[in-house]
Amino acid sequence: MNTDKTPILEARGLVKTFGRVVGLDGVDLELYPGEVLAVIGDNGAGKSTLIKCLTGAEIPDEGEIWLDDRLTRFKGPQDARAHGIETVYQNLALSPALDIAANLFLGREERKPGLLGSLLRVVDTKGMRRRARAELSALGITTLQDVTVPVENLSGGQRQAVAVARAAAFGSKVVVLDEPTAALGVRESNQVLELIRNLRDRGVPVILISHNMPHVFEVADRIHIQRLGKRAATITPETHSMTDAVAIMTGAREAGE
Repeated sequence: MNTDKTPILEARGLVKTFGRVVGLDGVDLELYPGEVLAVIGDNGAGKSTLIKCLTGAEIPDEGEIWLDDRLTRFKGPQDARAHGIETVYQNLALSPALDIAANLFLGREERKPGLLGSLLRVVDTKGMRRRARAELSALGITTLQDVTVPVENLSGGQRQAVAVARAAAFGSKVVVLDEPTAALGVRESNQVLELIRNLRDRGVPVILISHNMPHVFEVADRIHIQRLGKRAATITPETHSMTDAVAIMTGAREAGE
């Protein structure tokens, strides 16, 4: 990861208020190509509001969002997705009754070539299953060989893998993961962390929101710390310990101490 590059996604001075409650108070953030940037902070620190602004779910009152060195204004989540920013939320938004391939292409179903697809709108099930297998394989997901299995038959970790694979398949610029290991056991958490590394190795930058400090320090290149609606610091696992990060997050110490 090389921070000499231009950020692929950048927030400058984001402000967001909800009545008298200040969600964001002039927040900056930089995400560079091919890195995992963790965003941490106590409840109420503004990390959820920050992510919502970066992914089109909220529109900031002030400040700028730059994507690929261009000033961008997202009108909503669909707009952010159209710009190549995919988000995997905690609830995953998968359809349990549909199979893995159908979930990967949910809302983006591919049609058969020729008149069958253009005129009769026939879905290319075989083609989508082929591409789904290719996407899962490219991400090193070996536990989901059969893409015709309904999602309701999968474990929590496997469902998370499907959601991440869907984001990777369409998130051409940035993938945002919201607490991806929150409900998982140790083995499945490790599989998701490996998935995050594979995304980074493919050159896809990842924003990881997590309360799990060991996971953050295991996979993050840099760590953005939110506190009281502001960016308290940006640190790295090489320069700071978990104890340091918690102390900055809670206000027990300043970043430069």
